[in-house]
Amino acid sequence: MSNKTLSILSYVTIIGWIIAYVKSKDIQPKSDLVSYHLRQGLGFFILSLVVNVALSIIVTIIPTLAFLNYVGILLFILWVFGIINAVNEQKKPIPVIGAAFENKFAFLG
Repeated sequence: MSNKTLSILSYVTIIGWIIAYVKSKDIQPKSDLVSYHLRQGLGFFILSLVVNVALSIIVTIIPTLAFLNYVGILLFILWVFGIINAVNEQKKPIPVIGAAFENKFAFLG
């Protein structure tokens, strides 16, 4: 698989991320682009999971806060930005949240 394909795949569910991670181990020399998007994709997945679980609990306890479910649309838009950056082979962070993941997950580099 090409670096571009692996970068895109790192955003497509956790299964896609695992496939991209395993395939990136076979690339010689290591691709900075793939490593960057693997970090961004993993950070985004963890953030999305935490936000969705928290919102599910909050909305279950206080149903009048159901409008908070629209946060999912914001997460979807940020996810699309990540994929667009991977398609364009750019090492740009996901807007708003991506900078937090740039120096995390050192095991991916």
